[in-house]
Parts: sequence; structure tokens; C-alpha cells
Amino acid sequence: MSVGRGGVRRPEAVAGWLFVAPMVAVLGVFLLLPIGMALWVSLTGWNGQGSPFQPGVPFVGARNYTQLFLQEGLTRDHFMISIRNNLYYVAAAVPAQTVLALGLALVVDRRWLRGRTFFRSAYYFPSVTSSVAISVVFLFLFANSGAVNALLAYLGIDGPQWFADPRGLIHLALGGLGLADPDAPPAALADHGLFGLSWWEWLAGPSVAMTTIIMLVVWTTAGTFMLIFLAALQDVPPQLREAALVDGANAWQRLRHVTLPMLRPALFLVVTLGLIGTWQVFDQIYVMSQGAPANTTLTPAYLSYRTAFGDFEYGTGAAISFVLFLIIVASTLLQRWLMRERDGSAPRRRWWQRMRRTS
Repeated sequence: MSVGRGGVRRPEAVAGWLFVAPMVAVLGVFLLLPIGMALWVSLTGWNGQGSPFQPGVPFVGARNYTQLFLQEGLTRDHFMISIRNNLYYVAAAVPAQTVLALGLALVVDRRWLRGRTFFRSAYYFPSVTSSVAISVVFLFLFANSGAVNALLAYLGIDGPQWFADPRGLIHLALGGLGLADPDAPPAALADHGLFGLSWWEWLAGPSVAMTTIIMLVVWTTAGTFMLIFLAALQDVPPQLREAALVDGANAWQRLRHVTLPMLRPALFLVVTLGLIGTWQVFDQIYVMSQGAPANTTLTPAYLSYRTAFGDFEYGTGAAISFVLFLIIVASTLLQRWLMRERDGSAPRRRWWQRMRRTS
């Protein structure tokens, strides 16, 4: 009987392929085939009428991609604005939801905490609630006469017009500190830039409206990531914590040198899912702002939808989707490289070595 690669006998290999053939066919028809069709659309000037594969559809090659980066015009301006907005969105939302989820997991993992089941369910509840419903609730809460501004007024603070304020937080901070005038930015930043946006525009920071959406997303996603961290905490051997406690480590040292190293796989998963989710944000933007005010909440995912189904430029919309896909893959690989294990020693061995050196 012939043996193939990896020591698998040929009849077993054939049987294995027969078992997975239905799923391979399903993935090919409903995943790979649509991706290939969308890739073809991104190379054409299809306007949505008829079939994109009919002979009359113009083939434009890479023009839909080059106009996103190289050709001056509204297409590049809107795309770069969406990239800038999403970069700030990722930079704020991913660390915030990761830290909040880890903190919640550490709290509800305490054995002495009464009502742990209730708190776990309460923290997780926003994650299973409809994002559209929560977005509508946030619209009412952060309205000009909503509960948030009413609370701020009670404290003597004049609340902003949350979903109508396009000012960036970095611009506001620089203006508040007297380092720069938002209405008259420095010429060195206003007269030079990259991809059609000045450096002053790149350094705007998330707008007040985008900050509200970030708070919503952090609140709704922290519960799911809390469960991932909580499951990982259950697998931390209690002997490690007990050994650290016997060696005289305080709570912060146990967290830093014992718990966090053991949570590295869960942390990698949470950050990866957070990166993918934040780059794909769409439903909150669609419900709460649709890119307004002044395109400061515009994201690539929503821009792709608006370009294709609003402006009927399906080729450009598909091109934006594939550029977004490449950005997600690149950012995931980057954070995988940054979070890689830099030495082969186990967390327990590292902890004991540190404790011996300090003793």
C-alpha cells in the first residue's frame, strides 16, 4: 500500500478529501467565487447596470486603485480622510477595549466577589444586544438636549454638540494649551502634507463625533473580550500564583510576571479581533452619522458602501474593499510580529529567575 507525504496512506487521503469535499465546495461557491468576482469588478468601470461580466463593461485595470492614492480629486480626498479617521479609531478603540476587558475579567474572576454570575452577564449583555438598537439609544443620550449634556450642565459644564462637532481632539488640545490656533494653523503643517491631506489635517485626532462612536464600540465589545480573558484566567495554574505569593510578590508583581505572560495567547486573539473589527466598522457609522459631520466619521468600510451603492461606482467601491482587506492583513501581521514570544523560556521559569535575582 502506497504511503504519501506525512506518512498518510493514499486510501486515507482520498477518504479525507471526500469528507471535506462538501465544505470545500461550499467555501468555493460562497466565498472564493464572490471574492474573485469582486476582484474583477474592482478592475472595471461597472455602474451596476446589467452584469459586470457582459462585453460592454469597460475594463480600466488598476485605475480604480491608483485614483485612491495618486490622482487628485474627491475620490482620493475622501479615501484618505476615511483612512485617517479609521487610524485614530483603531488607535483609541483597540487599547481601550482590551484594557477594559482585561480589567473586567480580573474583577469577575475573584472568588470572593458576590454575584459573579450577575456581573458577568451584565458586562456581556451589551455584546449580544443589537448594535443598531444601542446606536439609536446613544443618539438620544448624546443629543443636544440628551441625558449626557443634562448631566454635564448639572455639573456646570457646557456640553458639546456631540454628533455635529467636527473638531479634532488634538486640535482642541493644542488650542486649549495655547500651542496652536485651530483657525490659523502653522504654515509648516498647513502647506505640506501627504496624499492630498495637509499634515495639520492628518494630526487632527478623532473628532468629537468619532469619540462618541468610540465610546459606544468600546462599551459594546468589552464584554465579548472579557469572556476570552476570563476563560484564559481559568487556565492559569494556581500553583504559579501561590509560588509568587510565597516568594513575597505583591498583587502588581503577580499580575505582571505571572498572569499577563500566561494570557499572551488570549491577548493576541483579543488584539487581532479588535483590529479586524475596528477596521471593518460600518453599522454604527451608518446608523449614527453616515460620515458626518464634515466627513470626520467617514470610514473605509462605509465609504466603500457609499461609493458603490450611493454613487454607483462599483469598481471604485470594490477597490476600496480590497485595499481595506490588505490593510487588515498587514496590521494583523504587524501586531503578530510585535507580540511574538521573544525568548523560549516559559513564564514560570522567567518569574522564578526574576525572583532569584531580586532576592
